[in-house]
Amino acid sequence: MELSIEQKQVLADRGYVKLPGVVPPEMVNQARRAINAYLGQNGMDPNELTKYRAQSYCPGLGKDPVITDLYNATPIKSLAESAIGAGKIKPIGSGQIALRFPSLDPPREPGPHIDGMYSPTNGVKEGTIANFTALVGVFLSDLPDPYAGNFTVWPGTHKIYEDYFREKGPQSLLEGMPKVEIPQPEQFLGRAGDAALVHYQLAHGIAGNGSPNIRYAIFFRLTHVDHEQYHWECMTDIWKEWEGMQNIVREPAGAR
Repeated sequence: MELSIEQKQVLADRGYVKLPGVVPPEMVNQARRAINAYLGQNGMDPNELTKYRAQSYCPGLGKDPVITDLYNATPIKSLAESAIGAGKIKPIGSGQIALRFPSLDPPREPGPHIDGMYSPTNGVKEGTIANFTALVGVFLSDLPDPYAGNFTVWPGTHKIYEDYFREKGPQSLLEGMPKVEIPQPEQFLGRAGDAALVHYQLAHGIAGNGSPNIRYAIFFRLTHVDHEQYHWECMTDIWKEWEGMQNIVREPAGAR
């Protein structure tokens, strides 16, 4: 399965594309069952909650096929390869189990970030930028309304930050998020089994959860096989690692 020209155009313009119903319901249910069983058997260490939020809940479960198959054994893999290139994505051996629990306080507004920046709890080495190629979010619970722990994006910021890093240098991200004007955020709405393919450099975040439900999601970080070579260059040439996007992003609109 491949992304359509229209889907690739959305990805190019907005920095992400929604993939509706790409994960079968039985796989969604199996993954949720595994997560809930893990929590029921092991609980959560309250001293580790900050780390769980930043890295992954249910340590170790993210490597289980019930999680990794959400990418490896669904059309998501071929859809991602149609944009990045067949055989051009490093193997996926784990996924981030990202749960967002309801809060009794009014749900907070989401704040933008780019992955791979150091924090004391996220596992990124201080003084480095652990960038990659693309983020895939697989949603295991329905999200019909905003402020339910929704994944949130700032469309077009991948291009805004490309211009910024061309001027300031990609290492400027070590000093914090670029101080530039960005558009209004959009909260991801959809159903369990939907996914999103997101450019690494798109600003994103998480809305507060004022719903009565836990938000279940799995995130996979896709890395091009030659990423070490392009580590900084791909921040100033954002489609450097996207072989399947070249006919969209390199050609004038009138040529298509």
